[in-house]
Amino acid sequence: MSSSEGFRPKLTVSDFDLEATSEPALGAGADEYWMDFDGARMRYLRAGSGPPVILLHGLLGYSFSWRFTIPALAPYATVYALDMMGAGFSDRPRGIDHSMRGAAQRVLQFVERLGISLFDLVGTSHGGAVAMMVAAECGRATNGPRLRRLVLVAPVNPYSVHGQRLAPAVGSPFGSAIFRALIGHMRALYPYWHARMYGERGRIPGDAFEGYLAPLAKPNLFEHALGIVSTWTKDLHMLESILPELGNVPTLLLWGSKDPAVYASSAVRLQKHFANSRLIVFSGIGHLPYEECPEEFNRAVVEFLIAGDVALTAGLKPVNH
Repeated sequence: MSSSEGFRPKLTVSDFDLEATSEPALGAGADEYWMDFDGARMRYLRAGSGPPVILLHGLLGYSFSWRFTIPALAPYATVYALDMMGAGFSDRPRGIDHSMRGAAQRVLQFVERLGISLFDLVGTSHGGAVAMMVAAECGRATNGPRLRRLVLVAPVNPYSVHGQRLAPAVGSPFGSAIFRALIGHMRALYPYWHARMYGERGRIPGDAFEGYLAPLAKPNLFEHALGIVSTWTKDLHMLESILPELGNVPTLLLWGSKDPAVYASSAVRLQKHFANSRLIVFSGIGHLPYEECPEEFNRAVVEFLIAGDVALTAGLKPVNH
C-alpha cells in the first residue's frame, strides 16, 4: 500500500465507445491511496483524523458518491471512502467473487491491513448490504477488527420487493443480453436513468452526471455490475439468514421516502432486526439522500457518531455481538 498523491489512473476509451471523461478532482483535505489485492489495485480516499469511519458506495457508484459526506465527517473521524474492487477507478479483475460476502471479506482485509482494530461503517444501497455482511463477519470472529456502529443508507435488503425482482432479471442470460445491447448508448441513457434516483430533479447536483460517467471510460465496469446481480437472489437469502445476528449493533437507518430503488416500506421490517437502532426517513427524497439533502444527511450521521463517541468517553464499552 502506498500513497499516490499526484498519480491518476490512465483513462482509455472503452470498448463501448464512450467518450473519456476526466476523473473528478479530490475534495479539499482528501488524499488518494491504493491497496493491492492479489495483483489487483483497489483505490480509496482518506481524509480527516480521529476514529476510523469506512464508507461503502452502491452499485455503479464509487467514492465520488461521498463527496459531500467526507468533508462533514473529516473534522471528527479518519474517513476512508473506497472504490470497491471492480468499481470506480479500482481494477476490475476477472474471476473476482462478486457476492456480498466476498465483498465483505475484502472490506475486512482492507481494515486489517491498515491496522484498524475498531471502526464505524457507513454503507448505501448494495454497499449497505455488504456492510451488514461485514457486521456479521465481525460478530462471528474470535479476533480481528471490531465494528462499533453501523449506518445503513437505503440498504439492499430481503424486504424490498422491487429489488427482489429487478436485479435477478437483469442478471439472467436474457436480461444480460439486453443490458449489453444498451451499453453502447449508456452515455446518452445515463442522465435519464440516474435522474430517476432523485425525488426531485431540481436537487440533482451539477457535477453528478459527469462524475458518475467518469469511470465508464475504464473497461468492464458493466461486467462487474452484471457479476453482482447474477448472485443477487442467493445473496439476499444469505443476508436474511444473518440479520438475526446483528441485533446488538448500534445502527442508524436512513431512507428517502420517494426511493425508487429500495423501497422505504422495507425499512420498518428491516429495523426489527436491530434492537439498538433509529430510523430516519427524509420526506420527498429519493435513493441518494447524501446528494439530494446532504446537510440533513450529514447532520444525522455526525450526531449519531458523535453521540457514540461521547458514550465511549464516559466509559461505556462498545458492543461486541
